[in-house]
Amino acid sequence: MEAVLLSLGTFLSTYLGGLFSIKNKEHLHKLMGFTAGVLLGVVFFDIFPEIIGLIKENGFNITSVMVAVVLGFLIFHILEKSILLHHSHEDEYSDHKHPHVGIASALALAGHSLMDGVAIGLGFQVGSKVGLLVAVAVIAHDFTDGMNTVGLLLNNNNTVSRARKFLLLDALAPIVGVVATMFFHVPEYFLVLYLGFFAGFLLYIGASDILPEAHSKHSSFSTIGLTILGIILIFFITRFV
Repeated sequence: MEAVLLSLGTFLSTYLGGLFSIKNKEHLHKLMGFTAGVLLGVVFFDIFPEIIGLIKENGFNITSVMVAVVLGFLIFHILEKSILLHHSHEDEYSDHKHPHVGIASALALAGHSLMDGVAIGLGFQVGSKVGLLVAVAVIAHDFTDGMNTVGLLLNNNNTVSRARKFLLLDALAPIVGVVATMFFHVPEYFLVLYLGFFAGFLLYIGASDILPEAHSKHSSFSTIGLTILGIILIFFITRFV
């Protein structure tokens, strides 16, 4: 029950982050720059250290995990470039975006939020102290998860109304994840492969998708600074929160 109550904090944090993005959509390029930094920070200071810890603790094969990272990167790249973006009758050189890309990204982030909830639930299966520490870390970064969800949708020509719906889905996902852990246990090898796959996905949307878009029309030192700020923020959250 304690885990479920704490998951309500993840809901609030995520939803407030998304509302912040909606209210400031006229500065979306700056939010994109910040979001890219956050995603890169999550990969290098949160997910990769977790993967390394699990590999050392359990003696997992690092090659299979790196394959999962590459697959996460390539699969979304292929989906975006070959299926979602380049329809046969479109002008090949026009400046166009597709709502499908934003939806696919938002669904993937909702999947990540679901696993955040699973992480909280499994943490409490280990012990109350571990569960509390995991919950605090998740709540701390869920504000940016909400920002990411809304930013990705709006950046790909989705409506504010649709962004609100997917924001609600993202905010509810950790609660579902926590409740789910009351009924099953996740093998650690599956978890480490999932983390690798998701890290590859985040690397793609952060470095190859969001960051170039942030500078496509409004490149500035302030946007660069916000990217660095996003990385620094996650560094301090993962080290001191």
